Amino acid sequence: MRAASFCDYWQTPSSEKQREWADFAQIAKHFSPMLVTFTGGEPTLRRDLEDIVRAVRTSVRYTYVQLITHAGMLSVERAQSLWDAGVDQFNISLDYLDGRHDTARGIPGLTEKILTLVPQMRKAGIGGVRFNTVIKNDNLDQIMPIVEKAAAMGSGVNFSVYTALKNGNEAHLLQDVNPDDVQRVVDALLAYKRRRAGVITNSDYYLEQIPRYVRGEMTESCQSGSTTIHIDPQGQVRRCPDFKPDGPWESYRGYAPIDCNACFYACRGEAQAPLRLASRVRDVMATVTPSE
Repeated sequence: MRAASFCDYWQTPSSEKQREWADFAQIAKHFSPMLVTFTGGEPTLRRDLEDIVRAVRTSVRYTYVQLITHAGMLSVERAQSLWDAGVDQFNISLDYLDGRHDTARGIPGLTEKILTLVPQMRKAGIGGVRFNTVIKNDNLDQIMPIVEKAAAMGSGVNFSVYTALKNGNEAHLLQDVNPDDVQRVVDALLAYKRRRAGVITNSDYYLEQIPRYVRGEMTESCQSGSTTIHIDPQGQVRRCPDFKPDGPWESYRGYAPIDCNACFYACRGEAQAPLRLASRVRDVMATVTPSE
């Protein structure tokens, strides 16, 4: 699926896709992570995804499994199958509540499908459903409406900041808007978290740092590769998904912090956040009751 405005997986040669690593269970057993996220590209393209999820759950006694999907090919039946296999949380990409999302993802009717599918999933008893929303310079007006929509459906939202590091497309950079506008959105998100816990997945810390990043004030070293790592489909280890692979996962010996501020993805920001275990468990794993 070609989504050039954010995802670059479509550029991956077909020969590489055919060599995808199958033994994720062995990798999971080796690292024994608290959290496993299946992402892509589009992971639901894999017909063996349930088998991979089930194998990972079997190999790691205590872990929380997330799946990131654009939901273009997701049905209630497939979601139920993946839920039964061991997915704890579905993170469905949603950057706008109108036709802009269809255009950005190149899938006509996608927004309507998502907004119809999520309540169906919740009605089927699938408790972990969240939107993955990338904050861009042209969707600041959508941020709080997406939060409210998620809460009304009994789901939640995880936010991340747009960056051009992935594909070189600078059309959506937050640095192109007034920093005060970004600050107002962040303040609204933090205020919402104080009123209602569990809807917004991000830590307070991550949200608080977004305006600093936009203003170019962030100087902290990036901790990617220490508390989080990325294993690509060929079993190669990377400090983050936008870096080149450093070799087979068996060769991983840890990464030192790096002086890089090219992104402020949630995976980077949450890795450098102070660990407040109780609040993070509540943020990430909460089940949301639909609002009236």
